[in-house]
Amino acid sequence: MQINISEIISTDYKVQRFSPEIEMEAFCLDGERYEFIRKSPVELKAQNEGHSVVNFSGHVDVTIDIPCSRCLTSVPTRLDFDFSQKVDFEKLKAEQLDDLDETSFMEESSLDVDRFVYNEILMRFPMKTLCREDCKGLCPKCGTNLNESTCNCSQEKEVDSRLSVLLTLLDENED
Repeated sequence: MQINISEIISTDYKVQRFSPEIEMEAFCLDGERYEFIRKSPVELKAQNEGHSVVNFSGHVDVTIDIPCSRCLTSVPTRLDFDFSQKVDFEKLKAEQLDDLDETSFMEESSLDVDRFVYNEILMRFPMKTLCREDCKGLCPKCGTNLNESTCNCSQEKEVDSRLSVLLTLLDENED
């Protein structure tokens, strides 16, 4: 969703509130797609602080379906956070911004809400998600979810044949 903020940019100390819906269906990162289970409207406040500096602040509350890092079970993960970001529109006009800039959510005098929310979620996206603290993960041989059942695979650790020479060194040190 695009919000026209030209009046806010040009009027010192103007404040405006919005409650836009998040239109993106999923959060995509590194080629992976994480579906939204729940999306509340974004609480957004745009406040001109004078001299074309606008502070965007508010609240995001979403729940995203993220697979467990060990067993790949679906984990509904709630991201509920406040945000605040200042944009100096005088500097934006003076500098020709490239697509990698942190203000890529601005298109002239329009705020792209989905891009803005995407950037905020990206900064808070969990590095590792577990279905439970003691998750046993998947069997590396057959792929069985070890939280749900056991498998008949040998639990001996297989040694990469390229590293088997190192085992002989360890055996010699024990003698």
